[in-house]
Amino acid sequence: MIRFEEVSVTYEGAAEPTVRGVDFEVPEGELVLLVGPSGVGKSTVLGAVSGLVPHFTGGTLRGRVTVAGRDTRTHRPRELADVVGTVGQDPLAHFVTDTVEDELAYGMESLGLAPEVMRRRVEETLDLLGLADLRDRPIATLSGGQQQRVAIGSVLTPHPQVLVLDEPTSALDPAAAEEVLAVLQRLVHDLGTTVLLAEHRLERVIQYADRVVLMPAPGAAPLYGDPAEVMAVSPVCPPVVDLGRLAGWSPLPLTVRDARRRAGELREQLSQGRQALVAEAPPAEPTPPQPTLPRPAPPQPSPSAEPLRVALPSPRRRLFRRTAAAAAPDPAAPAQVAEVRSLAVRRSRITALRHVDLTVAAGETVALMGRNGAGKSTLLGSLVGLVEPTAGTVRVGGAVPRRTQPRDLVRRVGLVPQEPRDLLYADTVAAECAAADRDAGAAPGTCRALVSELLPDITDDTHPRDLSEGQRLALALAVVLTARPPLLLLDEPTRGLDYAAKARLVTVLRTLAAEGHAIVLATHDVELAAEIAHRVVLLADGEVIADGPTAEIVVSSPSFAPQVTKILAPQPWLTVAEVRKALA
Repeated sequence: MIRFEEVSVTYEGAAEPTVRGVDFEVPEGELVLLVGPSGVGKSTVLGAVSGLVPHFTGGTLRGRVTVAGRDTRTHRPRELADVVGTVGQDPLAHFVTDTVEDELAYGMESLGLAPEVMRRRVEETLDLLGLADLRDRPIATLSGGQQQRVAIGSVLTPHPQVLVLDEPTSALDPAAAEEVLAVLQRLVHDLGTTVLLAEHRLERVIQYADRVVLMPAPGAAPLYGDPAEVMAVSPVCPPVVDLGRLAGWSPLPLTVRDARRRAGELREQLSQGRQALVAEAPPAEPTPPQPTLPRPAPPQPSPSAEPLRVALPSPRRRLFRRTAAAAAPDPAAPAQVAEVRSLAVRRSRITALRHVDLTVAAGETVALMGRNGAGKSTLLGSLVGLVEPTAGTVRVGGAVPRRTQPRDLVRRVGLVPQEPRDLLYADTVAAECAAADRDAGAAPGTCRALVSELLPDITDDTHPRDLSEGQRLALALAVVLTARPPLLLLDEPTRGLDYAAKARLVTVLRTLAAEGHAIVLATHDVELAAEIAHRVVLLADGEVIADGPTAEIVVSSPSFAPQVTKILAPQPWLTVAEVRKALA
């Protein structure tokens, strides 16, 4: 169905091809996963299937790409629209109409389908993707994850033979991601649809792939093969594969279920290690009462900790407990950087937040989690002054964000939004960094040093628009961090990041937390929350439904538990790094 024949792509002004030696075939009715580090050309390969590369992007394409027998060199994107449906990394760039239902119908209307066919397919897609309640909503009022589902739905309604998806689950909560991937699998198995997708969150998609195409480095020839075989040599892999490598399992497991079946010996080994540590530990001495807020330094996971038991209080009891704790603060507790009390936000007919209470201490990392549309981005917007509260109070560093001058506010709180391009306006990375240094009053080179830490291979003369989505995100993060604000807010900070880039981000955030910076991140990345968060705050329909230590919240949740927790349950391990340290 899709055939690459010795394809290379060189963009204008580039000294070397972005991709070269791409030669593989995707049979009809298969789901093929494109993997590799950020910036190796995955989006370029996907664009070549739809004809966007080179007809829209420019540059020189050598070799040949055929889709359903049509040569993309001689067929422009509009001549492939009846065969190929494409969803890029940025859903906003995909939309043409204003409302959800109109967007789902637009593609079919362009192809001239009958009205009764259009109506039936719109209803089917609304049900498949859980969008029925949003059918009349303006797209601009949707959360990032809801917009991503609409973008996927808009390419499903015309029933294309080929689907090309770039990071299709990057903004989706775990449950929504499973729903979308289940729909794709149904299309592949039942209708013979061919799917080529690129995704960094391999823990979500690897088990669905029939084949994997690994692009190991920029300009390197891809490796094509069975998922387990490719994962054995891939520089990027999900936690389940990383754990399998550590344990020496062969073939490597791709699902939690397969890993659990093999994990008995590993669980026993870890359990014996924990028991030995407990037996060797000296008798515990009485300790004074602990402060109600987390410690400034990131907690180090201890393999000898007893399994945590979860008993979440009701919202009314939890609110009383937090209010009582605030009435008599512990003098040894870290200073509060942000405080939200009884916050409510209403937008038109939508109540985005209601009765939200939240405190964030210096040195604390808090993960806001919950399904798409739960109010996470709205809460971040309230903390940075972008959203005006309908009721309640918001204070950051003692100031009301909505009433604070921007020049003063930027030294109190910084926000990295879901769309990093909103912060980037210069023509080169060097100019962007120089502007960030001036705006923050920082020493020249401060921002560039942060960029080098997050993106080691990016040159000064690179234009921000030529960066991948993950690279732009890292650049925006460096711009915000230049001012060293006491409170750092991040909205989906790992969207578009590969595992190596995410590890570098974790290192930077841990260093900031250790220096006393407070960090609040809204994320659907359960692996990130397990790695870095002291606390997890779960939101649903604009309300806080759980607020507690990360281990308590994620271990008890089938949706938000990381892969290692699911594999090694009931032992309370969260990450592969913890297991590796315990075995060492």
